[in-house]
Amino acid sequence: MLGLAASLAACSAVYRNHGYVPVEEDLAQLVVGTDTRDTVAPKVGRPSAWGLLNDTGWFYVQSRWEYKGAFPPKELDRQVVALTFSEAGVLQNVERFGMERGQIVPLSRRVTESNVKGMSVLSRLFSNFGRVNPGQFLNN
Repeated sequence: MLGLAASLAACSAVYRNHGYVPVEEDLAQLVVGTDTRDTVAPKVGRPSAWGLLNDTGWFYVQSRWEYKGAFPPKELDRQVVALTFSEAGVLQNVERFGMERGQIVPLSRRVTESNVKGMSVLSRLFSNFGRVNPGQFLNN
């Protein structure tokens, strides 16, 4: 009986979130065309990875993973928030992207321009995170 209970518990799903994206309430505080890098940082924080922080913009990434027993982890959801700045450091775009059927889709957008700067960076973020095993970061 104890063995059956242990085997059932081992097969139950465990869910983990990795990364951080600002919540909508925090993003609503940002004023496109007015806020700068210096005023954005206290409102939503800076991205934690240096590779996600550059002159073009700041990119926040969050993934939700499902772990089931001995099966490899499965990514259930990924979101990216992109904050794009002008050369002078003024906030130009606030965008939230997600995944739908393996494609990058905009979930919300507040922009001053129609083009999306740094889209190649977003493409790399979405394509590379599926190749990373989050377990590597948990075994410190």
